[in-house]
Amino acid sequence: MCGIVGYVGTRDCGGMLLDGLRRLEYRGYDSAGVAIFDGQVVRRLRAEGKLSRLETLFQQEPIHGSTGIAHTRWATHGGPTERNAHPHQVGDIVLVHNGIIENYAELRAELAAGGATFSSDTDTEILAHLIAHIRPSAASLHDALVKALARVRGSYAVVVLNAAEPDQIVAARNASPLVLGLGNDENFAASDVPAIMRHTRDVIFLEDGDTAILERGGVQVFNGDNERVARPVKHVAWDPVSAEKQGFKHFMLKEIHEQPARIVDTLRGRIQPSEQRVVLDEIQLDRAFLTSIDRVIIVACGTSYHAGMVARYAIERLARIPVEIDLASEFRYRQPVVSERTLAIAISQSGETADTLAAVREARRLGAQTIAVCNVMESTIARECRNVIYTHAGPEIGVASTKAFTTQIAALYLLALWLGRQRGELSAEREAVLVNELRRVPTLIEEALQLEEPIRAMAKDYSGASSCLFLGRGIQYPIALEGALKLKEISYIHAEGYAAGEMKHGPIALIDDDLPVVVLAPEDAQYEKMRSNVEEVKARGGRLIVVSTAGAPDISRLGGVLLEVPAVDELFQPLLTVIPLQLLSYAIADAKGTDIDQPRNLAKSVTVE
Repeated sequence: MCGIVGYVGTRDCGGMLLDGLRRLEYRGYDSAGVAIFDGQVVRRLRAEGKLSRLETLFQQEPIHGSTGIAHTRWATHGGPTERNAHPHQVGDIVLVHNGIIENYAELRAELAAGGATFSSDTDTEILAHLIAHIRPSAASLHDALVKALARVRGSYAVVVLNAAEPDQIVAARNASPLVLGLGNDENFAASDVPAIMRHTRDVIFLEDGDTAILERGGVQVFNGDNERVARPVKHVAWDPVSAEKQGFKHFMLKEIHEQPARIVDTLRGRIQPSEQRVVLDEIQLDRAFLTSIDRVIIVACGTSYHAGMVARYAIERLARIPVEIDLASEFRYRQPVVSERTLAIAISQSGETADTLAAVREARRLGAQTIAVCNVMESTIARECRNVIYTHAGPEIGVASTKAFTTQIAALYLLALWLGRQRGELSAEREAVLVNELRRVPTLIEEALQLEEPIRAMAKDYSGASSCLFLGRGIQYPIALEGALKLKEISYIHAEGYAAGEMKHGPIALIDDDLPVVVLAPEDAQYEKMRSNVEEVKARGGRLIVVSTAGAPDISRLGGVLLEVPAVDELFQPLLTVIPLQLLSYAIADAKGTDIDQPRNLAKSVTVE
């Protein structure tokens, strides 16, 4: 959530800062602001709502200068108003902040007792007051930042500008991502790489507890003990074109169509072609541990949680290990039973999801071995886990996840196959058959994407619905949940995903001739039971949309709208049945005219608990 961009150098930086914020819009926000030293003072502009409002203000009142900071805010403490927008300023101190200051109330009371007055309702302003109070007696702005942070409990990525020291900015990170960009006679700070990749590909990912001084001539990084350290410089290989829409109306639609290629990227190098065998060299777990595992715990949030639900079926079926799946936000609070024979798998697109990170740390504290499934290299969760399977989805700009979801599932299938062989539960012959089926999936998704136009044609008929029900059984149940989540995220239509066998235990009361019911009924082991569910919906007048596999017997006679996807081994069928659900959600939202790439109240990277 929220976006940070900072710059110190020789160029007029206003346009760069606003462009950086534009490239961070996917993170979610409800206000924006910029502050630049104009040669005499720091001038600020802030606006409620979309970034375009700030850009209009900047065109009307341009600020010129070569040191500045900018921010997009997602409201936590205090409403989404201009007065609560960042940057915040106290005297000469101006700062932006992602995260939450947990002890802000007691600090605010203390500062108020000392005569401080506040111009916002935010926790962030407390930090600005602390730094301003400490700076006169501190050795430097960096020293003041370190001393102020020693008073703070919580998560933060902070960048600070002092009007009295305009040739530098200082930064700090704890449990909220911050990256430094290295240039020639200029340096950058940002909450994510896309904000600065037009200007530099050489970056330093700060670690928890790190602080930094950025000047035009270089950067200095200090660890949590305030000791100078040399963090590695990484070269980012992303193609900037991958962050553009490439002719698609929305990023989400572009990312739906990217899925075949991104799944190929995720599989590439992890399958030994001559033997059709999975090779995961990135997993450094010894055979003794692998054969002794008595349970797998999967922790994730939102869409990643649904990917984990699919993985549970695959791991239990192929590796014969009991699997529990937890919402990461609940894991720590149920006193989980974890031992040295537990394997914990954390799934996160961004690698910065606060609840998932906390769950990983708790699992490790209790003795579990950990694997991360993640899309962002050098992210916090990737560094926290001992083993990482990167999904290679590339930058995902749309807030509603699509290609990250399917590449997560592809990576988890690889893990399930690998665990099955390592534990002796899966024969080489059976693995070869399944690997060959998995390698077919990207081509089959290309075929499923041909449903886009038929789905677009029918979408208007459903855009006026007030609610929708998604039904699935077995490994299709998580896809029903994901389909419902996608629809509610981007169209704002209430939707529920349900295990179809539970329909008679409540949801059947909702079915009438106004309710769209999406039924996942591929030809698999549950096909006959799903046909019965379809009949039950039809008998009560529900508006049926049936997703099935091509050639499934007698499915077309049941009426309603039929969306057929290619057939594949039922274990991998979720990668195909999810495609029409993504397209349907997109088309309905587009027909309604909602903000598809940046749905209201949502953020791409959820970095607060």
